[in-house]
Amino acid sequence: MKILVCISHVPDTTSKINFSEGDTKFDTNGVQFVINPNDEFGLTRAMWFKEKQGATVDVVNVGGPETEPTLRKALAIGADTAIRVDTPATDGIYVAKQLAKVVQDGNYDLVIAGRESIDYNGGMVPGMIAALIGANFVNTCINLEVEGNEATVIREIDGGKETLKASLPLVIGGQKGIVQESDLRIPNMRGIMQARKKPLNVIQPVETNPETEAVKFEKPAPKGNIKMIDSDNLDELINLLHNEAKVI
Repeated sequence: MKILVCISHVPDTTSKINFSEGDTKFDTNGVQFVINPNDEFGLTRAMWFKEKQGATVDVVNVGGPETEPTLRKALAIGADTAIRVDTPATDGIYVAKQLAKVVQDGNYDLVIAGRESIDYNGGMVPGMIAALIGANFVNTCINLEVEGNEATVIREIDGGKETLKASLPLVIGGQKGIVQESDLRIPNMRGIMQARKKPLNVIQPVETNPETEAVKFEKPAPKGNIKMIDSDNLDELINLLHNEAKVI
């Protein structure tokens, strides 16, 4: 089984976010980047298939040279080969078209992507890949088993869980649950040294135009001042909610 894991290069959630050029560009100065958490859950599951079933695992990213440390970390975790599509990740459909070409050229059986990245939270790319290559697609996946040419998948739905069976080729939008946080792997020294020798192939993008553009960014409004009301003073609380906050 050939598995391709899509890797997003995203800011660490502890990073301080700023914008530049009149709030039209994301300022990367001082920002620490990591593997998108949803993608890392998927990569860990792919490693299970490699170890238990002899699958080959490749990772792919759409981005510039600055994303290569993230790909090297994925190789250190255990992926066999990394692929970088040498173009900025401008919007969801543009990224999906680049990844779809990689999937088709590599003849992959299973594509695992995070259900969304934690930077833009678009949640579009996995479904678009599936549509572009004509493969089955399951989103919000929290469990995945593959036997032969058939996968058994559990996904989250409103108010519960749903178990599905699907034939390969298959695209998965994974999240926490496909493995647990305790299953995530920290690269050891051996893995880091091996990652330096593993192939990281840089390929040129397919010719296609982005269909959306980020015009401007804006930070959330800062929290306002807080008024503390004594727990026994219900009349004052009701008065403020009615006359000042105007919520009742």
